[in-house]
Amino acid sequence: MYQAKSRYSAPHTFGGILEGLFNDFNTEFKANPPANILETEKSYEVHLVAPGLKKDDFKINLERNILTISYDKKEDAAAQEGKWLRSEYKAAAFKRSFTLNDKVNTSAINAKYTDGILAIELPKKENAEPATQQISVN
Repeated sequence: MYQAKSRYSAPHTFGGILEGLFNDFNTEFKANPPANILETEKSYEVHLVAPGLKKDDFKINLERNILTISYDKKEDAAAQEGKWLRSEYKAAAFKRSFTLNDKVNTSAINAKYTDGILAIELPKKENAEPATQQISVN
């Protein structure tokens, strides 16, 4: 039978390392949520994994070509009857920033949140050059 190790003990297996990372992310949001960035012919897409949130929880700002995605949740101090035996609901927050190039049509950015994935579409400008180029080594 597998026995969970404390995140403070030295993990001896790859599974122990993953368990420590998984526990930190899920209970305290210590790490920023992972993101994938996809380039298509017409746009860039940023996909951010953030399960368990609502679309209104996100703050998405664009300032000086820096796209910032953030979330900040504080514990609700509502009156409770009884005594908690275990409480893992904590304040959680993250902030991710991405620098956009001049090929992005910043006035047409849109976002949607579905099944724990925040997807932000960054359309390319009509006259944008292709993102690939040959770079010579000197």
